[in-house]
Amino acid sequence: MEKKPFKALLNKQVVTKEGKKIGIVKDITFEVRTGELIQIVLKDLTTYTSNLSLERTREREALIPYNSVIAVGDFIVVSEEDLL
Repeated sequence: MEKKPFKALLNKQVVTKEGKKIGIVKDITFEVRTGELIQIVLKDLTTYTSNLSLERTREREALIPYNSVIAVGDFIVVSEEDLL
């Protein structure tokens, strides 16, 4: 995958490959030792997001596993099958 600075991902809309909006990127968690990206932390969740059984933070923000990301462009596209 092409390298992108962290700031380029912040505040991007996250959508499923079917085009359903999930939320906005608030943060990204990663493994400090390896630098491997673990999860995307989402804010401004849509009502559609409540139908998904996503892990949540204490602040009720949704966590999306980074391995579900298919593409990063104007939006971050995730595979809904990987979220279930």
